[in-house]
Amino acid sequence: MATGIQVKATLRRMTPADLPAAHDLSREVKWPHRIEDWEMMLALGEGQVAEIDDRIVGSALTWQFGADGDASRAATIGMVIVTPHAQGMGIGRRLMEALLERHPGRSVMLNATEEGLPLYEKLGFERLGTIVQHQGAAFRVPVAELIPGERVRPLGTKDDETLFALARAATGMDRRALLEAILPGAQGVMLTRENEPVGFALFRRFGRGYLIGPVVAPDVGGAKVLISHWLGSNAGAFCRMDVPETSGLAEWLEDLGLPQVGRVVTMVRGPAPATDPATRLFSLTTQALG
Repeated sequence: MATGIQVKATLRRMTPADLPAAHDLSREVKWPHRIEDWEMMLALGEGQVAEIDDRIVGSALTWQFGADGDASRAATIGMVIVTPHAQGMGIGRRLMEALLERHPGRSVMLNATEEGLPLYEKLGFERLGTIVQHQGAAFRVPVAELIPGERVRPLGTKDDETLFALARAATGMDRRALLEAILPGAQGVMLTRENEPVGFALFRRFGRGYLIGPVVAPDVGGAKVLISHWLGSNAGAFCRMDVPETSGLAEWLEDLGLPQVGRVVTMVRGPAPATDPATRLFSLTTQALG
């Protein structure tokens, strides 16, 4: 029976007209994405949908970072969803294979749910680490203690190139197009030490409330200063962060009112992008985009 249904499922490229149905898929599996989040993600990349009897039952999106020939070129895959009643029919694998064909010669990264791990391992992905999701409302945030020479200031119109360079150092990928897309709808601050930019954090609408990310800093102290700025200036607002388990932020976020509510496994197929240990990523743009 499953084989017959699998044959009936057809794959095609996702279009903007598919976004309401894709949004319904994410709500069905209790993911918080708004239709606006879907629109941004599709505009930045490309996707595939699976259909049975003209009904969309699966989705997957992918994004490329860096041009061909760039040493840091890579790609990410996310929003891989199959409606529960069509799971176990091979649709997720077919969606993944269709997207992987788009990235010959590129390392491909994703953040996997527990349910998706077996499939991704069969497709050649290896585990790199764990991302922990924290969310909630912080009502009282202590004033961050700055070290001598340290300052947090608003992003300026001339900060873009610095932002792109910091993001590339922290992720090992060219994130220019991604940042250019999200900056108009975000607020941002820069962390400086002795007047030199060393980190930044963006704050924007996402899902059920607001997202703090990406957050790039040289160390956990700098990350806390940046995060405290946004939590303190938005006391009581529902905020989400997706942070590496090794970030050193978990207990601190819990104490502030952002408990851990989930986790995913970061995976890569191919060499992992080379990052600068002096510039670290403390919170993702989103789990899908990395």
